[in-house]
Amino acid sequence: MRYIFIASIFIFSLISCHKTPPQSRGSVAGVMDTVISRLYANVPEAEFNKIDDAFMRQFVTDEERQVLATRYQYFTADVPVTVSIMRDKGQAVVPFWLEPAGFAKTTLEVKNEEYTYEVWQKNFPAGQVALGINGFDKHRPVYFVSVAPQNKGEHLALTGIYPGYPVDTLRVGAFTYHDWSGLVITEVPEALQGQALFTTVRGRAREAHVVDAFRKTQFPSHAEPDQILLTWSASPQTSIDVQWRTAPSVAQGSVKYWVEGTTDTLVTKASLNQIQDRMLFNDRYVNRFTAQLANLRPGTHYGYCVGAGLGWSTARSFRTEGEKTDDFTFVWFGDTHCFPDSGKLVSLADKNNKDAAFYSIAGDIVSTGLNRDDWDHLFGYSHDVFSRKPLMPVPGNHDRQDGLGAQLYYDLFSLPKNAPRGVDQESSYAFEYGNALFIMIDATSEVDAHTPWIEEQLANTKATWKFVMFHFPPYNFEEPYLDIQKAWVPLFDKYHVDMVLGGHIHYYMRSNPMFAGKVVDNFGKGTVYAISISIPSKHDAMTPESYAVKQYDRGYFYQRMEIHDKSLTYTAVDSEGAVKDTFTIRK
Repeated sequence: MRYIFIASIFIFSLISCHKTPPQSRGSVAGVMDTVISRLYANVPEAEFNKIDDAFMRQFVTDEERQVLATRYQYFTADVPVTVSIMRDKGQAVVPFWLEPAGFAKTTLEVKNEEYTYEVWQKNFPAGQVALGINGFDKHRPVYFVSVAPQNKGEHLALTGIYPGYPVDTLRVGAFTYHDWSGLVITEVPEALQGQALFTTVRGRAREAHVVDAFRKTQFPSHAEPDQILLTWSASPQTSIDVQWRTAPSVAQGSVKYWVEGTTDTLVTKASLNQIQDRMLFNDRYVNRFTAQLANLRPGTHYGYCVGAGLGWSTARSFRTEGEKTDDFTFVWFGDTHCFPDSGKLVSLADKNNKDAAFYSIAGDIVSTGLNRDDWDHLFGYSHDVFSRKPLMPVPGNHDRQDGLGAQLYYDLFSLPKNAPRGVDQESSYAFEYGNALFIMIDATSEVDAHTPWIEEQLANTKATWKFVMFHFPPYNFEEPYLDIQKAWVPLFDKYHVDMVLGGHIHYYMRSNPMFAGKVVDNFGKGTVYAISISIPSKHDAMTPESYAVKQYDRGYFYQRMEIHDKSLTYTAVDSEGAVKDTFTIRK
């Protein structure tokens, strides 16, 4: 599944779409911020798991209830309309506002390949139509809406649409959720066919989610800096980015750094971003600092510490890339999913690869990218590894969930801002280290938006080695990505990408060199495709792949990539430290 917008041309006029209302008490987000703050002040922690829909109906004020009943979705129709709400029959509790607003349940049903939706309808005069929240639960197949003129054949113009997702036509074959565009409607009553269909995303279930929503982080913030992270957003030879976390009480931060073996200390102030996770009751707000160190000396060891006032971290160190680096090592991981097991694997890789210049993760860094406690687990379980060597990741579908984007990924990682046009900066990027080019792709974004950019990066590099990393592997036994094979693989062939690194399928596979989808007889003629996983996995139904040299249906691994000028030695190591795969490419 990918987050894909598809706009259709149809007879309805669409004007003035707005995606983001003001964060005020007049918005669902503003009301829920206020409600949750009041809840924390009045309800004991031990009672959080007892909160249900009935409790919330009583807890909110009349003013708040009115906002929740009218500001979730709204639009203006220029003629009288019939509004149909398709509500999943599997949702246990009907949204509190639906019947009081005058909607009546009909005998009609709409179906897709997974769900059956009952249809609720109401007639509205010309003017604004205002609809309420999906509920206080997190029922992901949220309701969707269709609209038709009450007088058949009358032209309908829809304006002032919030949120501004594209409007399609209700029909068999249409999709409703942009974060699951492959889930299409299979049955539509004749009376509803051809109506204006308001598409949506499943993440909207989170907007007023309270029932079973409260979470507690195992690694809360403190005044002392933690979660210290190194990345690059500019040249690895002359710069490095340092990020860290504190409690909200710490309003300023800086990095002190020095060339190891000297006493001269430089200071760079950090920018501050406060991050809220409303339902993380023991650590709702944290401050995240980012400092970009520039004008560093190539090939130099630096010491550094982060903090402010009396609260400073212990000293750590990093090394800049040398001016002429033909020999270096990096380590990459498949899906880490912020498990203790992947944290142990990261620590094992750090222990056994002291010469690594940096680390990479091929997406699904965490399991729920919208929950900040998942990211707390990533840092807590991996300890301080990423404070000593930079981490250069790409997002996967778990990092960008339910059509709501990957904001926490952007909040946490300072990465190169050279993405293709139309793709979020820092989600896809390219950088060079030593004699290698690294093209890092957010494969949850539009495939076609990346294609010209990938060719530009490959055509303009003089690097000896070319690596491409993205989450969805084009060749795998379970779900081959034919769109990627069609759009990107010909470029990998044309410019001889050495290796394509991915994850997602939760098994290990390394292919023979391939060209045009077929195995070739040496590395100089084709690209090696590798898939890995960094948490315990088991695939009882794994089938053989004709192009594969190695397949493992269970276990978890890290990969060491050791480059010496025109020689690359690849080594896959399992969680016990045993070598499970190795080969060498020589140019």
